[in-house]
Amino acid sequence: MKLPRRDAIARQPDEHLVTQRVHLPRRAVQRPMRQVGTRLGLALLVLVVTALVVWADRGGYHDDAGGALSLLGSFYYATVTLSTTGYGDITPVSDSARLTNILVVTPLRVLFLIILVGTTLEVLTERTREEWRTHRWRAALRDHTVVVGFGTKGHSAIQTVCATGLRKEQVVVVDASPRAVDAATAEGYAGIVGDATRSEVLHQAEVRRARQVIIATQRDDTAVLVALTARQLNRTAKIVAAVREEENAPLLRQSGADAVITSASAAGRLLGLSVLSPAAAKVMEDLIHQGTGLDLVERPVTRDEAGLGVRETEGLVVSVVRGHRVLGYDDPAVGPLQLTDRLITIVRSSPDGPGTPDTRPVALD
Repeated sequence: MKLPRRDAIARQPDEHLVTQRVHLPRRAVQRPMRQVGTRLGLALLVLVVTALVVWADRGGYHDDAGGALSLLGSFYYATVTLSTTGYGDITPVSDSARLTNILVVTPLRVLFLIILVGTTLEVLTERTREEWRTHRWRAALRDHTVVVGFGTKGHSAIQTVCATGLRKEQVVVVDASPRAVDAATAEGYAGIVGDATRSEVLHQAEVRRARQVIIATQRDDTAVLVALTARQLNRTAKIVAAVREEENAPLLRQSGADAVITSASAAGRLLGLSVLSPAAAKVMEDLIHQGTGLDLVERPVTRDEAGLGVRETEGLVVSVVRGHRVLGYDDPAVGPLQLTDRLITIVRSSPDGPGTPDTRPVALD
């Protein structure tokens, strides 16, 4: 597959030109326009109540224009009084009108100002609070997981790693779609809207301090560019990527990905296995679905197991990770287990739920 140039992807419209910013999870709040509408409605209600109070005692007011105070004049007086303009052309002259101004109109004036000024103060306070939360979030973010793409693949990947105990606060989602980021923050993940092929976007996600990066983009060429950018910013992070076409997997590995999953081929193999053996396909589905039934777990070799053979350990060991090699349980090169080895075993999911793996091994008999 011929990959487009980096600048060509950067020029793609709409979704790649969204200004990036951090979106932190928050409690459900009223929409801004609805908040403004509510405050304007309250201010109008205060204005109407003040005008009606003045109209009810209109005999106690003096109008420089002459004549009795009309309903329009009452609304005019309420408007200039609540806004503290005070032209003085309509004034309370009777004792009852002055007492009403002291006990009723003045508190309504204060309430009116609180409603209008409070809206501005709340906007400024919310902006300051959001900046403070973002700064605090960045300062605490270490060894986290960056997930590029919150589609079906990205969402499933997050659910899998969180099922093993990863906290939602340790996950950062990067997606060019604001709708996808909104969905991520609604589930409790931090999100950034932007094109992950750009360094500044991954800087926003603090990828240089991430432990692992999961690339689940819709296009293979985008995945390659994201892998190149992420590897340039972080030389030690574990990068796992998904591609649609198997021919692009070597290119992704050359771009810095530690592991590449071919989504189309994997789905095809599972379909084929389902035809040959539905029961075997069900077991495979169970194994890749963390937190239910049987789980594949990678663990270190214990001191008691060092020097033993694979079959002498407790549980069902399917592979041994030695250095950068993955050896099958029956590979003659495995020999006695070493303390530096890691075992890939099948264990039962914990009855306590996701995040607490069951330490009980699967019996071989």
